Amino acid sequence: MLSILGSRERILDIIRGELTDVKAAFGIPRRTAFSESEGDIDDEALIPREEMVVTVTHGGYVKRTPLAAYRTQRRGGKGRAGMSMKDEDFVTRVFVASTHAPILFFSSSGMAYKMKAWRIPAGDPRTKGRALVNLLPLGQGETITSVMALPEDERDWDKLDVMFATKSGGVRRNKLSDFTQVNRNGKIAMKPDEGDGIIGVQICSEEDDVLLTTANGQCVRFRTTDVRVFKGRDSTGVRGVDLRDGDSVIGMAVLKHVDVTSKEVSDFFKWDAQSRGDVEVEQEETAAAEGEAPPTPFERLAWLKTQEQFILTMTTVGLGKRASAYEYRVTNRGGKGLIAHKLTGEARIVASFPVLDQEELLLVTDKGQLIRTGIDQIRIAGRATQGVILINVADDEHVVAAERLEALGGDAAEAGDAEPEGEGSGK
Repeated sequence: MLSILGSRERILDIIRGELTDVKAAFGIPRRTAFSESEGDIDDEALIPREEMVVTVTHGGYVKRTPLAAYRTQRRGGKGRAGMSMKDEDFVTRVFVASTHAPILFFSSSGMAYKMKAWRIPAGDPRTKGRALVNLLPLGQGETITSVMALPEDERDWDKLDVMFATKSGGVRRNKLSDFTQVNRNGKIAMKPDEGDGIIGVQICSEEDDVLLTTANGQCVRFRTTDVRVFKGRDSTGVRGVDLRDGDSVIGMAVLKHVDVTSKEVSDFFKWDAQSRGDVEVEQEETAAAEGEAPPTPFERLAWLKTQEQFILTMTTVGLGKRASAYEYRVTNRGGKGLIAHKLTGEARIVASFPVLDQEELLLVTDKGQLIRTGIDQIRIAGRATQGVILINVADDEHVVAAERLEALGGDAAEAGDAEPEGEGSGK
């Protein structure tokens, strides 16, 4: 035994012999075959589809958070603690998108950048996210001013248009297919004038209307066909709204067009209010007086009810409301518009968009507070009213972002959540 341990050659011979015996007794051909793959599997194929809340801040930070992380509360509460940010930063854009949805980022210099939602860094509601300058090839002083989630199936893009709106009131319509191919370095979307910029980008069709809303409470609604399809991408388009001094466009919404007369709208509001029990309408008031147009038939009123949309407007002081889209009558493009919201003091409109009862609303303040509440808890009021309190804000706090969310469920509101009412009248 000692002679074996003392000889390296004898040890190797013994090992070699034992391995040869094991190979003879148990050796079989390899069962796993290595070959070239017939198709490439990219990272996206391994990403599960999930609804994400994408948050963008004024300072240029972005993140995605699972929608389930935001529980539902009653309106009027204090909200939950949101992302931790620097004192000079605040949230400017919040929206929901699937992890597989393409996201278009539009910059202050008029460039468009595209990225899949799953490539956006994930984070919980308290984190600030990652700087966009580290994700997109932004130039010196270039910032992201608008973000838009696109349909996942690019084959339908050539059937849709995209409408641009600028801070100065300009609008432009392009084919959505113009943005199918966006290189890593971006693509020119618009060349705005100095001091101007893109404030809204929406997908639309020729059957839709466009609603522009300004910070000082004015709005104008016109047909999408009033804006021709532009072949180029380097102009600011045509005038959408005639702004007063010191005013600017804060939002653009796309609404479905409904041909309706002022008489039908008046009859519809009376009938709808009576059916909801909001007001009592005397029987003789519903009858047509001599020489007046006959009342609108019930079938027509019922059809108008199925086509009704509601516009939610939100102010910087926490007041908001829903108003029927029938109150926003269609006018010519380029006018001064109608009153969108009654404002007092230093209040300004921060958001305006169509909503559904089953959707929810996510509000964010410049102090990082968030609140998520059901749309059906928000009062329906007249177009020119102040609305109700949707979130309590401090004297030095302002609402800076409001976004509608698909209602996917959430925790019940806490027992202590308040429901204070603000000024405003129901319709």
